[in-house]
Amino acid sequence: MVPTVRHADYIGSWLEVLRDDDRAIIRAASAASKAADYLLAFQADEDGPEAPSGPAIPASAPESQRAASVP
Repeated sequence: MVPTVRHADYIGSWLEVLRDDDRAIIRAASAASKAADYLLAFQADEDGPEAPSGPAIPASAPESQRAASVP
């Protein structure tokens, strides 16, 4: 198997699709967004319950504020 560079063919195929259907790019972007969300959900699952759930309290915050943020 020999890889080939076919950028012009790829762009040409998208141009043909867009000429026939001007909303195709919207549907493609929506599908890509859903795919990214699906994949990112696996990363969130791997982070587990010890992952921070709220805004981080900076180390420079007063001790009373940092202690109050501990569950």
